[in-house]
Parts: sequence; structure tokens; C-alpha cells
Amino acid sequence: MPVPQGRGLVSRSLLRDDAYRAIRDAIVGGTLAPGERLNDSDLVEWLGVSRTPVREALARLEQAGLVQTKPGRYTIVSPLDVRAARNAQSVTTAMHELAVREALPNLSATEIDAMREANARFASALQRNDVDAATSADDDFHGVLVTASANRALRDVLEQFTPVLRRLERLRFASLSGRESVAQHARIIALCEAGDVDGAAAAVRANWETLAPLLDAPLAADDATADT
Repeated sequence: MPVPQGRGLVSRSLLRDDAYRAIRDAIVGGTLAPGERLNDSDLVEWLGVSRTPVREALARLEQAGLVQTKPGRYTIVSPLDVRAARNAQSVTTAMHELAVREALPNLSATEIDAMREANARFASALQRNDVDAATSADDDFHGVLVTASANRALRDVLEQFTPVLRRLERLRFASLSGRESVAQHARIIALCEAGDVDGAAAAVRANWETLAPLLDAPLAADDATADT
């Protein structure tokens, strides 16, 4: 067969994706704080890659709302934006509900067990106050249903909007309110095991809607400041 053109595209794509994930995780985890300037040269040195994958990663992060760029001047980590977070919550909630509806009719016992195991890790991480491990376990829990849905478009949407919420979720998992998710996860598992599509979808929606208080608090503070 003809040799494909554009040699090196695979490795370049992997470098770009790796750079994207590394910078994204640093922003979500708080290592790169809101408002912090991002210099290409510093990122190149940190990641050990060339400027091209770094710039491609930053462009993707800007599209996701995690960085802001002023061409020729600066790139900064986006401040926490209540409106953007509300929009992201609406979209991700709908996508996870859709994932349940598409995955549940064919969900296997192995996948149910994987959800149960992820929730056990999630509970353990919360008890240790390990926010990073809790976030990872929560990703794994919901990821079972997302993967089982076999809906690539759904996964792409979540890839774009979930990081915006994860910045807020870290606050929730670091508080006592995050521990409510363990019981909510257990209810989702029970409903999935029973084959109750509507019930499981409603439980998943309720789980993601627990972020609402974190979205309301900054807005209330901003309004109070504006009134003074």
C-alpha cells in the first residue's frame, strides 16, 4: 500500500496529548494557580518537549476554558468562572445521565464490580483526606459507565468540560460534604445492578448536582462585594 504522508504525526500527537494532560492536571490540582502566568520556555523546560506541543496543548486548554491567552502578550491560568462552571455542570450532568441510559442495558457484572471497587477506593481516599486519590477514584467510578456507553462523542464532550468542574470538586472532596458521594455512588451501583435505568439515571444526575452549592457560594460572595 502507499506509504502515508506526514511521518512523525503519531509521536507529535502523543507529545501534545501528554503536554495537555500534564498542564491540565497541574491547573485542576492547584499547582498552577488561577491568574498565574504560563511561559512557553518554563513549560518546555518542565515537560521536556519542544514549543510546538506546548503551544498546541495551551490552545486546547484555552478551548476548554482553563487558560486565557492575549496573543503576543501573555497566557494565564483562567480564574474560577462561576458562569463557565455552571455551564460545564449542566453539560457534564446531562452527558453522565446519557451514559447511564446507553450503558445500563448491557452492563456486565464485571463492570458493576469495577464500580464497587472504585467506590471503595474513593471512600478510603476521603478518609485519608487524599484529594488526588479521591478524584482519581471518582473518575474511575463514573468512567465505567462512560466507557460502557461506547459513545465517543459523549466521551469527547466530557473530556472538554469535566476539568472545569474538577477544580471545584477538589474543594468538595476536601470537605465533609464530599463524603455524601460515597452513599450516592452505592445507590447508583444498586440501581444499575437492579437494571433500573430511570432510577440510575436520576441518581447519577443527583450526584453531579451536589456541586451546586459550590457554584452558588462564589456567586453570592461576588454579589455581596458588588453591593458594598
